[in-house]
Amino acid sequence: MELVELAGLTAQDWEQLVAGEQQPWGPDGEGLQWREKERNLGLRADDGTLLAAAGAAIVDVEVEDHASFQVVGLGGLFVTRAERGAGFVRRLAQPLLDMAREMGPERAMIFCRLELIAPYERLGFAEIPAPVWVDQPGRRLQMPMRSMWTALREGAVWPPGRVDVRGLPF
Repeated sequence: MELVELAGLTAQDWEQLVAGEQQPWGPDGEGLQWREKERNLGLRADDGTLLAAAGAAIVDVEVEDHASFQVVGLGGLFVTRAERGAGFVRRLAQPLLDMAREMGPERAMIFCRLELIAPYERLGFAEIPAPVWVDQPGRRLQMPMRSMWTALREGAVWPPGRVDVRGLPF
């Protein structure tokens, strides 16, 4: 298996990852439109099949009563169903966080399904207790998925208050 930086994710890559799974993002994430990532990582099998992928983008956020700031939005972290439970998230998450640190912002943020909160907590993420709002074509909505963050720099904290992501979720 090889960790690779991808130029982007093709339709064929996503077909390999999803492998026919219904609602791969869960019922809360299925109808959403997502932001393109600036950088993408993947885990490829020896035969070239993409088994896991994730991406990152620099995103502007505003937290009420605080100055706006940028985060590295981590998204599309997905392991094909046949390989789940084999430690691929951990193998992909650490290089993804290292890449996020290179991108500049002090914080990283993710959206996830309820059942993924504990695994992300083990990777150092904490849930954002306030509502998080995101753009969708023609409207803004409160993000139905859970929102989490982690510090990319020592001393970084997440301020309290409503969070407004500027643009599509990641």
